[in-house]
This record gives sequence, structure tokens and C-alpha cells, in this order.
Amino acid sequence: MSSEIYSPKYSASRALIVGINNYQHASPLGYAVNDAHAIAELLINNFGFDQTNVIVIDNTDATRANIIDSFLSFTTNSNSDDRIIFFFAGHGHTLSGRRGEVGFLVPYDGNPQNVSTLIRWDELTSNGELIPAKHMLFIMDACYGGLAITRSLPPGSMRFLKDMLLRYSRQVLTAGKANEVVADSGGPIPHHSVFTGHLIEALQGKASSTDGIITANGVMAYVYSHVGKDQHSHQTPHYGFIDGDGDLIFKAPILESPKKEEKKDEDFLIAVPSSMHMTNPPESSSPIALAKEYLSDSRHTIKLHDLISQELREVLLQTSEDNFMIQGKWSLEEFTRRLKEYERILYNLQRIMCCVAYWGKQEHMPLLKMAPIRLRDRLESKSGLVVWQALRWYPIMLLFYTSGISALASEKYDNLAAIFLSRVPHSPYDKATVLVTNIGDQTADLHDAFKELPGHERQYVPRSEYLFKLLQPMLDDLLFLGGDYELHFDRFELLFSMVYADIDKQQFNRVRGLWTPIGRFGWKLKNEDTNPLHDLLNEANTQKESWAPLKAGLFGGDYTRFKQIADEFTEYLSRLSWR
Repeated sequence: MSSEIYSPKYSASRALIVGINNYQHASPLGYAVNDAHAIAELLINNFGFDQTNVIVIDNTDATRANIIDSFLSFTTNSNSDDRIIFFFAGHGHTLSGRRGEVGFLVPYDGNPQNVSTLIRWDELTSNGELIPAKHMLFIMDACYGGLAITRSLPPGSMRFLKDMLLRYSRQVLTAGKANEVVADSGGPIPHHSVFTGHLIEALQGKASSTDGIITANGVMAYVYSHVGKDQHSHQTPHYGFIDGDGDLIFKAPILESPKKEEKKDEDFLIAVPSSMHMTNPPESSSPIALAKEYLSDSRHTIKLHDLISQELREVLLQTSEDNFMIQGKWSLEEFTRRLKEYERILYNLQRIMCCVAYWGKQEHMPLLKMAPIRLRDRLESKSGLVVWQALRWYPIMLLFYTSGISALASEKYDNLAAIFLSRVPHSPYDKATVLVTNIGDQTADLHDAFKELPGHERQYVPRSEYLFKLLQPMLDDLLFLGGDYELHFDRFELLFSMVYADIDKQQFNRVRGLWTPIGRFGWKLKNEDTNPLHDLLNEANTQKESWAPLKAGLFGGDYTRFKQIADEFTEYLSRLSWR
């Protein structure tokens, strides 16, 4: 998992294009060189690749040494926000090893009878780890086995477009498997192979969305479907992810238009194209599969408790102060490292708690409270840098948001209330407060740190915008929220803010005025079409005491109390200067 924080754009676009018709020790091909040059021209003319950054090697120049040298040049001449495409048209070769098939590319001077002269597929992917570019796409018009494709985006996934540019990825598309023969002609475009012919058509626009967006995943899905169905084809392309969960963007006109407001993170949710191609299914013994099994039967509540306890103990061990010291100087690099490390450590526990909040019943409510409370227990007050002290709350915040949004998505307001109102120790004097106020108070000092992250420098609420993008892929994959994700996220942050304000007022009877954490809903309040506060207040004012959040115990279950907070909250928001 990369610890880099990327920008929502590409700094440069690079490509290595290889095409071989004539071999020293292998049979000739008819259109591999045509394929290579056509792809190079498309990248330059259609997608803005600078000609000086597109390396084309063909026939006698495509030796093993030249291909490897050119590929490894990316280790020093590319940057973290670059995109890189490696295209190879030529022969592939497969050998059986002790652990299965091993795939090779055959260079011009390669001899299939002498494995040392070939280019092993995983040699490229291993060396690819040395290349800083955030997005790499390998496209091979060759058939061979041993592909190290371990996962892909689930069919039907939705992703925010700019967010794909912020996520690391290594993707691969190959013409076929070891026992298949590449059709070197007869495709949809004369003088090109079946595979590259459909690839060219995909890049020319047939794989684009209605908004003209072309992504690597969309291209791969299109090629997979059309090559498999082509009457001249006897091959089935193979595609997926080697690593990461971003997506190389070929073209996105909507991102190229002038920015309306830099402080508003107005992204665009797009469907990820899919096909009948499926990667390996999750193991039945995985933590998430076990959580779903245990949730389906009340008799397994103890097993679910033990599963959460096991994951929680691992999280506590890995997030100890030994690994996240609160002393030391601030740096953006260290802040970024800590964020990504916390996110990696919390990943399994977040997914489990998402399921508990979404499907959990009355008997599961104590489990919703257990993880954040146990994480809160060990956060003793100590001297140290303010930002590192506040960041210790980040794991709790991840669980708080994940569980809360999941509960809202299933309209389980009892579960949401259990999360918000979990009682936690507050001080050595044995006073107590609730989780919602702890989160609001203890994470306030993170605002400026999140504002330092690339792409968030000018945003009103950078922490909210960051979490909005971070959590979407996980929640969409588990719960299939689609376009409703934004609605649930904004509603969660609204209730978070209003419940915080209510408890703060009840506990301290503030006379100094209302203060409450504001999320990304704040900059939407002048938009009559998408005003989440307006929608929430209309719902509450219509249903009054029968409104689900009140019936669950929020705002003391009292509509009058809610109305008073809502009026103060609305007046408070109207004074915000950044609206």
C-alpha cells in the first residue's frame, strides 16, 4: 500500500510502446508493429502525451536489453503524479513452474528454448514497484499464463472521478491466456490484430461514458467483452489489478473545464464498467465473511464478539504509542505516513463494523460501542505535539464515520444513536461524556493539518472532504450505495453536528453561543436543489415525535428540544463567512 498523497491531476504522461513482427528465433507476426505505432499515435494525438515522453521500440531494436533499460528509465525520470502505459505487441510464452504457470514476453532476440533470453512478466511488475508514478497500465497483445492479478473493482462499483487520481494503481490487460492463440488479423480495423483493433476502438471513444470519460477500467471491460465475442477470435482477454484501487484516466473532459470554486470539492460519481469477468471470490473464512455469517444468526453473537475483539486487539497493538509517538516535529510527510498507516491498520475492523451497523439488531448494539470505547480507553493525556495528540483520535473517527454512515444507509437509527451516545470516561474525576462530543472536541485541531494535503489546500472543510473520498469505495463495495452515498454522508455529518450541539447545550447550557463541527454540507446550503439541511428539517417538522432519530433517542426524543437546536443551528450556519 502506497503512503504517498497524490494530486487530483497528472503532472506528466509517459509510455513505452513495443511492437515486434520479425524475430530472430520465433515465427514472424503480421501487424504487431502497426499495432504499436497506432497506439503511440493515439496517446499523442488523443490523450495529450508529449511525443518526447513516448518511447517506441520495434523489430530489431526491441531486444531484451533495450526493453528492460527503457522500462527501468521510468524509475528516475518519472514523478509520483505521472501516468505510465506499457504496451507490448508480440509473442508471449508460458512455462510451468513448481507454483504454477510463469508468463514471459518474447523480445526480438528472445529464444523460447532459452528462458534466460525472455522477459519474465513478474520481473516487470516487481521492477514497477521502483517507479514512483501513481498509475501504471500494462497492455499486452500477447497470450501467456502466470498473471499476478489478485483483485479488481467489484462489478457495479461507483467511484468519484477525481478520487481515482488520488489513489495508487497498477493495472493490466492481456490478449489471452497460455493455451490460447492470438488472432494477428481479422479484427474490426484492417492491418491490426483482433485485440488491438478493439483496443483502438475503445480508446477512440467506444469505451467512453456519456460524459466522454475514458478510464482504464472502462477500456479493459470493453476490450474483454468485444474480443471474446469477435467471430475471428479464439482468445479471452485477462484483466484486473496488480496493486492499488485507483484507475488510470485516459480522458475526462469534465475535469478539464474551468474550476468554479476551488474551496468546494465538487467531484463526479461515475459507474465503473464491468463485464462477466470475475476475479477470485473472497475466502469464506475472511473476517468480513465471518462477520456476515455471525450477523445472520443471533446464536452467533458471542462468536461475533470474539471476532471483533480479535481484530480490535490487533489494532490496539499496531497503533500503540511506540509506533505513533506524540513527540517530534511536524512534517507533511510524517502526517501523510501516519494517516495511511492508520487506514491500513483499521481496514478490516472498519469493514466488520460497517456490517454490524448496517445489519445489526438490538443484541448487537454493545458491539457497536466496544471498539471506539476500547480505543478511547488508552488515550491518556500526555505532553506532545498538538497535531499528533489529535491524530491519535483518527482511528476512532474512522470507525465513527464508517459505522454511522452504514447505520443511516439501512435506516437503523437505533444503531446510530448507540454510536453517537456511547458513554466514555472523560477525566480522572470519573466524569463522563459521549462519543459524539469526544470526536468533535478532540479532532478540532486536525483542520489545519488536513488543509496541507495536496488538493485540499483551499477547501473550507478539508477533513470532511478527505473522509468523504476515503470512505466511499469501502462503503460502496460492501453496501452498494451508488449515488446515494453522498446523501448518507451529508446526513450523517448533519446529525453529528446537531447532536453535538444539543449535548453541548444540555451539558453546559452554553451562554457564549453555539459551536459545532461543520462538514461539507455547509457550502451546499445556498443550493436550493441539493440542500441537505433543508431536507432534514422538512422531514423532522413533518413527522415531529414520530421522526425516526427522535424515536431512537437522539435529542432526548423531544421534538421541542430538537426544534430549539435546529433554529440555533440554522442561525449559526447563516453567519458562516465562507458560505
